[in-house]
Amino acid sequence: MDDNQNRTYQRAVRVREFNAQRIADFSETGVIRQFFNDLIAATADVKRLGEAQVTGIGQARQGTLSRRDARAAVQRAVDAIFRIARAMGLEAQFQRPLNGTDEALLNTAHSYATNALTLKARFIAYDMPADFIDDLNEDIAELEAAIADQGNAVGDHVSASAELEDALDRCDDAVRNEDPIMKNKYADDPGTLAEWISASHIERPPRRKKTAPTPATASGQ
Repeated sequence: MDDNQNRTYQRAVRVREFNAQRIADFSETGVIRQFFNDLIAATADVKRLGEAQVTGIGQARQGTLSRRDARAAVQRAVDAIFRIARAMGLEAQFQRPLNGTDEALLNTAHSYATNALTLKARFIAYDMPADFIDDLNEDIAELEAAIADQGNAVGDHVSASAELEDALDRCDDAVRNEDPIMKNKYADDPGTLAEWISASHIERPPRRKKTAPTPATASGQ
């Protein structure tokens, strides 16, 4: 959660705790009990989705690292095959990637794995490992899996963020719905009313201190 979202959540938690302490003041059949329950559910969702958002961000970052490592492995395998293909005069069958994207690299790697099958003995004669095609296919599979995993992690993060906003909106709605009832209920109880006002307000972000301007140096000094 960012700072604004966290302030909204902290207000909802304060109001939830106020409700818990004052619940006996209200009828069990009154509409405000539903607002209490709405807020309890919304704050629970915010906590769960906030944790999911953090997890999604972490997984997306890890996915980026895994994808980078997998891409590097495919690139090394492609480069090794290309060097030998060029030494054998077979550049036409083993073209370099059209651009620097992962998609282009994967397309190239797949074509190398296919084209090298009938030439395997010649590559091995140039001191390529006997399992170089198998190794390439494994590297391809790992990169494709890393791309899929990263995409899933990013999708989870985006989904959790959207649901988090909805849960925070529900927190706001519950507090707004309670506000007129609380102000009427405790109109003649200044102490409790002050507690409600304190619990239900959103704290302002801290102000940044203004940096004093540096005095201008007089000319000639």
